[in-house]
Amino acid sequence: MDRETLQRAADRGIISQQQLSQLISFAASEQPDEDQTSGEEQLRFVRNFGDIFIALGVLFVTFSVSAMELSQLQWLLPVIVYLAAAEWLVRIRRLALPGITILVSTLYFLSKALGISEFETAELQFLTLSGCSLLFYLRYRMPFSLLPVAGGLVAAVISLIGLEMLEHQLLFTLFGLCVFFAAMSFDARDRRRQQRASDCGFWLHLLASPLIVHGMMTTLLFSDLAVLDTGSNRELSLLLFFLLFMLTALFVDRRAMLVSSLSYAIYAIFQVVNNNLLDSSNLPLLIFIGFGIFIVFFGTYWYRLRRLIFGHFSNSTVAGFVPPI
Repeated sequence: MDRETLQRAADRGIISQQQLSQLISFAASEQPDEDQTSGEEQLRFVRNFGDIFIALGVLFVTFSVSAMELSQLQWLLPVIVYLAAAEWLVRIRRLALPGITILVSTLYFLSKALGISEFETAELQFLTLSGCSLLFYLRYRMPFSLLPVAGGLVAAVISLIGLEMLEHQLLFTLFGLCVFFAAMSFDARDRRRQQRASDCGFWLHLLASPLIVHGMMTTLLFSDLAVLDTGSNRELSLLLFFLLFMLTALFVDRRAMLVSSLSYAIYAIFQVVNNNLLDSSNLPLLIFIGFGIFIVFFGTYWYRLRRLIFGHFSNSTVAGFVPPI
């Protein structure tokens, strides 16, 4: 029970004021450690299986309609239907997961209506999709909406640059950093991870991380710099980047950031061990097992490691933007 409920019980004579004070003192003494609760990434977009059931129904309709032969303007009909459904399911009933499927489906049908066929010449269409996602966010305040907003902007810029993006992979990292700082601006408003701002930051981190990792990893993997071709420098650079990326995720307390970097890290570890002449037919399996054990250990002792590594930064200015250390 919360304090207001207990206070109402005391006002009605159900419990005495002395008992109220004792219960409040007991509840305060039983509070879990602040470091163990303030930074948890709660999946608040799923409340129960009913949300999943409704979301599956939305997806069933989407896949069925997408198989129909419709003209370009006719694709606007399911867009209108889904927006009407959003008024009921998202605005009135506040169902997050069905709202996500409705938004994704709406954007898909809207892209069909806009006639996006060539990625390189679709910057206006991507901007339109981003703008529609922004309107969806302003209307329903659904945090997930910010992911397609940022994704549409990034896609529009990449479409505008065209094939030159393939020669400048670091631009992906630059775009990812822009999204990352936008995510951090939301995280800084809700360091306790209890409000909508934290959820907004969560979805933006999911977009920022693969952009950052892709840009850096492809650059390190395919760069023709002579220093990277010496010995195991290229693989060691991959591991060093992953280590820095992992420490950044630990500092900002976002485990979701690490998901996109796991495959690249496995490749780097495999290459380093392989170059050390540890040749064995079971080597890949041993690497995957070892890496899996590392992930389990790292996830289990996340907060202890965070305090151990960054504890001396707890009073710094930059610590004011992340959950309490």
